[in-house]
Order: sequence, then C-alpha cells, then structure tokens
Amino acid sequence: MRPSRNWLRSLGGVGTLAAALLLGLTTAPTAPAAPTAAEAPEAAAAVTHEAENAVISQGVVESNHAGFTGSGFVNYNNSTGSHVEWTVNAAQAGSTTLTLRYANGTTVNRPMNITVNGAVVAAGRAFPGTGAWTSWNTATVTADLRAGANTVRATATTANGGPNVDSLATDASGPPPAGRTPVEINGQLKVCGTKLCNQYGKPIQLRGMSTHGLQWYNQCVTTGSLNALATDWNADVLRISMYIQEGGYETDPRRFTDMVHSIIEQATARGMYAIVDWHMLTPGDPHHNLARAKTFFTEIAQRHGNKNNLLYEIANEPSGVSWSRIKSYAEQLIPVIRQNDPDTPVLVGTRAWSSLGVSEGASETEIVTSPVNASNIMYTFHFYAASHDSEYLDTLSRAADKLPMFVTEFGTQTASGDGGNNFTRSQQYIDLMASKKISWVNWNYSDDSRSGAVFKDGTCNSNGPWTGTGPLKPAGVWVRDRIRSADNFPTG
Repeated sequence: MRPSRNWLRSLGGVGTLAAALLLGLTTAPTAPAAPTAAEAPEAAAAVTHEAENAVISQGVVESNHAGFTGSGFVNYNNSTGSHVEWTVNAAQAGSTTLTLRYANGTTVNRPMNITVNGAVVAAGRAFPGTGAWTSWNTATVTADLRAGANTVRATATTANGGPNVDSLATDASGPPPAGRTPVEINGQLKVCGTKLCNQYGKPIQLRGMSTHGLQWYNQCVTTGSLNALATDWNADVLRISMYIQEGGYETDPRRFTDMVHSIIEQATARGMYAIVDWHMLTPGDPHHNLARAKTFFTEIAQRHGNKNNLLYEIANEPSGVSWSRIKSYAEQLIPVIRQNDPDTPVLVGTRAWSSLGVSEGASETEIVTSPVNASNIMYTFHFYAASHDSEYLDTLSRAADKLPMFVTEFGTQTASGDGGNNFTRSQQYIDLMASKKISWVNWNYSDDSRSGAVFKDGTCNSNGPWTGTGPLKPAGVWVRDRIRSADNFPTG
C-alpha cells in the first residue's frame, strides 16, 4: 500500500531472474464425476491432454505439420533432457494406459524416458520413425497413478531430442473424489449481496497464498510447492501475481501469459481456486495498462472461461488517481471479460494501494455512493498489520457491511513487506474477516529475503523441502496455521 513497499518489493527479485524456470501450460481437463458408492465402477473414458497445453522444457509449440489435434504440437529441441510434462487427475488409484501420439519424420529412433510422479515407468521407450512429420503414430505405456493429481513426463534421452508430440491420452483421468477439494465442494462462485457464495448460494470464506512476482520467483511455483500448498497447507485459493511493469508482462506478453495459463491449470488440477492478478503497481493509474489488460484478459477468459475455479483481479493497487478514474477503467475492462466469461467474479482494486482510499485520506464512502456499474464483482482491500492499525481495520469492517470485499493481499509486517511481525494486530484482522466471511490471501509464497516471504532463504532454489514448518519463517508458520483451519463450507 505504501510506496516504500512497492520499491522494496521490486528489488527483492534481483539476482533470481536468471534462475527462474519458464513454466508452460498444464492441462487438467474436466471429466465426468466419479461414480457414487451405489454405482458399479465403470471404465473411465479416455481423456486427451494436448501437448501444447503442457509444461514444456527445451521445446516449442508449432503447427506447421498437418494431422495434429488441438491447436498444435510440441517440437522438442535436439538435446538430451528436453521434455513435456502433463498433470493428470485420477479419480482413484490404479493402473492406467498412457498413450502418446507422436510423429518422427526421420529414420532415427528418438527414445524417451516416461516418468510418473518422478519415477521412471518406461526407460528409453522407443519412438521410431513414422515416415513423415505429418504421419502420426501412438506409443503406449502402462503405469500406476495415485488418486488425485499426477505428473507424467516424457524426456528425451539422446542428443536428437524427442519426436514431435501431439498429445497424451489416459483412460483413468477424472477429478478427485467429490468433496475432497475446495472447488469440488463449492463449485462456481458468485457474489450474492455483500458475500462470496458457492454453488449452493451459501456465503463462504476462501483462505490462501499469493505468489511473488513471476518475473523473479516463478522457481517457487513448482509441482512440489503447489502440492504442499494444496495438501499440507490445505489452501483454498492461489493468487497468481503477474506484474505488468518492473520486468513483467510488458517485457514479454507471450511468455508471461503462458506462465499464467500454466499456473491456472496447476491450481485447477489440485482443486484450488485461482486469482488471476493483473499486478499493476507503477504507474498507479490503471488506464496506463488498459489496452494490455484487454488483450490479456481476453485470452485468459477465452481459454479458461469454462472453468469454475477462477477469479479475475483486474487492478492490483491503483494509486495517485481518483476513484472515478479507477471506476472508469473497470467499466471499460469488465465488458471485455464478460464477452468470453459471463460467470467468473471480478475483483476491482480500490484507491490508494487498495486501501479503500484510506492511505490517501479517503474512505469506502466514495465507492458506496458510486459503485462500479457491473454485476458479480467485489472490491479489494490490502493491509500490512504492523503499519495499518485501527483506522484501516475499522474501514474494512464498515465497508464489508455495504460492499462485497475480498482481501487479496496482506502481511503481518510493515507496509514494505519486511520488518517485525505484529501477530496481535494480524489476528484482529483474521477474526474480523472470519466473522464477516471476507476471503483473504497472504503475501507471499516465496523465499524472498524479507520477513513477509513465508519460506526461508534458498528454499526455492533448492526445490524444497516444502511441507511442514521446518522451511518456514515465523510469518509462514503463523499464516500456514490459519490457512489450515479451513472454513466450514456449507452445502445445504
């Protein structure tokens, strides 16, 4: 909320960009629900996971050879270790057949190791020539999957790289058993009155974590860290923080959009809600990025609008501009989103670093008297407990009685995201948000050197460990404990 925090945050990623791993796209398609206990189990229908929507390392998506399915295929780099990795959901544990569709226009075999959840299930599986790059064959592997999310990777074992891979099909895909994840229980969310409600029309509270800026800390967003967030922390929601400036989206829109696609799919595979955070910060006028926002959210809504686990946060922290300016931005962008996604709630940033105007001497009254002209929206509030005392707490309390509020960012430290933790004041906010069913997301799920990052320095570059309290700073231990005490999601 304060300029000092904004400046410090951007410095936090210096030196980590070179180590950041580019995340591609992961597909976790929706499948029919698992049979009820009264029904006899049936063989699951085959589900196809397109390669162009998978996590890709040392390869590119192309569409220059006919015969592929979906929107393209993956052309592996000619190098050992290049790979494609899918996330596959299994309704229950058991053996399944994995079918890879591929083309190899050479006469040279391009073998690959096939791994499931990190274990090799087929070493050096042959992918011989198919006669032409437009001739597609299949190769099958039998493997055991666990219930829930599984990672399936196909890795080239020679300097020739892998073949062109079109898709992975599996006969055991499906969502986790009903009721095991927040999304399974709550389904499509909507705003009802001043509350966020589930598919049963009941007010709920989501609790979760925000990533740090993807340009600096995407190495903290891994299979292991997301598994921990979903199953060890029991988080309901992941905020995907994509900065626009400061080395973010504007420098490479395609790369950062693909990162967001990937993380949406990974959150989906784990049954978590995903907040797509358009992290505009400097400059503080959201109109500066309106054209970019229209382009970005059009693609996101087109690809993911049929999902039931998204929320769109369209302006992270406006500053130095009037509420009417922010409102104008929202009223131009929301219709663009609605053209492709009429159902997903939209979260609108508020004045003065999403403080409802308090940090610039205003209050929630300006929004109450002149709300955004759109439905199914909420307004955001950010606080840092060691800096933002009773004035901020009281403002949030009043606003929540009149406006649909969502705390999309908070910390137990000062407004810089650093310094000592004020757990006493933080708990007052937690209690208020619980009493008024205000959903919240904590900043941030990384190993940034400041106290607000939950992991100890070096955790991400060491790829964990991720679970338990051992790798956590004091703020991480505190917030993990509060995320784990989940809301009692009502269904009737």
